[in-house]
Amino acid sequence: MKPDRTERRHADAGGPPAVDPMGFFDPGPPRFGSITDVNERLAGAGYLADEGMSSVVYLADRLVKPVLVEGPAGTGKTELAKSVARITGSRLVRLQCYEGLDESKALYEWNYSKQLLRIQAEQVLEENRGWEEIEEDIFGEGFLLARPLLEAIRSVEPVVLLVDEVDRVELETEALLLEVLSEYQVSIPELGTIRATSLPMVFLTSNNTRELSEALKRRCLYLHLDYPSIERERAIVLARVPGISHELADQVARIVRSLRSMELKKHPSVSETLDWARTLVLLGVDSIDAEQAGATLNILLKYRSDIERASKELAGTAGPDRS
Repeated sequence: MKPDRTERRHADAGGPPAVDPMGFFDPGPPRFGSITDVNERLAGAGYLADEGMSSVVYLADRLVKPVLVEGPAGTGKTELAKSVARITGSRLVRLQCYEGLDESKALYEWNYSKQLLRIQAEQVLEENRGWEEIEEDIFGEGFLLARPLLEAIRSVEPVVLLVDEVDRVELETEALLLEVLSEYQVSIPELGTIRATSLPMVFLTSNNTRELSEALKRRCLYLHLDYPSIERERAIVLARVPGISHELADQVARIVRSLRSMELKKHPSVSETLDWARTLVLLGVDSIDAEQAGATLNILLKYRSDIERASKELAGTAGPDRS
């Protein structure tokens, strides 16, 4: 049997994470001191979280559980993972999911071109080595192309793994994710089992385009992010748009809220709200009227029918909805 070089290497590095008799991973040193600590540090990074969001992040760290973040597109799901990476000094490893994503793009694959060149070099040098020796050579670390899942698992530095839009992948790929996130290890037939030595914090995002399996949900902490309230969106605008006045931020938040109450093909996301606010500041707008709002709706809305409907609605009102 071929020696398991990878397991020896990980044993030298300190071995796999400790597991208690109930099957839970040892969380190691905490990244956060309390829920309040999470909230304050996220706010310092420009991400305004409520207590529920901060609680889930804190528990995910202490329980070593992935976080499944569901909600409409553009509500800050991806930004939450990025912000946690920033405030913990961790490297962000991102797996962008899409239809057709398979193991070779999510986990690992071999560099076949480099392997072929190595075999050709063997023939030119006429070293007359047996196939077992050549195989041992070409299936080594130097020929392995690590994809995001393997990269996060074998990292020795702190990592936040972001599996973005997991609802876009097929059930087979979802099963692969489930296996990796359950054991925090990857089995490579030619190298052996690679176990995590530094457990990553994991965030999975979903736009609810399909129902995820019960098995995946069962292994995750759940967080639903909806569009923010007027008060929270106003606070986000004030925090993320330099030079904007409180009055203009309030008007932006109220108009966006009224647009989201309409039957549109696509409601404006928080990132589009920020883009619109920055546009208004750049144009020197101090207070929005219906004409100014209508002239810049293409920043918020991305369908012609939505823009026409919203323009008529705004033109028919005396000002932004203040109810």
